Amino acid sequence: MSDTILVIDDDPTNLKLAVVVLTHAGYYVDQAVDAESALEMIREEPPALILVDMKLPRMDGVEMIRRTRMDPKTRHIPLVMLTGHDGQEHREKAHAAGCDAYITKPIDTREFPRQIAKVLKQTQESRNPVTS
Repeated sequence: MSDTILVIDDDPTNLKLAVVVLTHAGYYVDQAVDAESALEMIREEPPALILVDMKLPRMDGVEMIRRTRMDPKTRHIPLVMLTGHDGQEHREKAHAAGCDAYITKPIDTREFPRQIAKVLKQTQESRNPVTS
């Protein structure tokens, strides 16, 4: 697994903002504008974390998360829903699909890198528990 974060969003402004903030925070960032191309990228080089918008053309973010979780090669990758939908039903749908965290837009540019670091740390700790 690489140290790269993949951001998937079809809105150019939201995509650019996420990429700039994460790059400034020291992350390597790849980007995709739809779920289909993102799934290809993920299979070729699994990233350390995936941020996916809920509303994407052709295949939405929830279905993309389901497909990622069904593939043995990609099911371990932390997945974060990054969306403008803040309703409880949207959160439940994302978590039921296998989402590890849910961040709503517009992002807080100061808090966003901390949120991502927290998800990375939590998923790493859950996969590599400390034994005493």
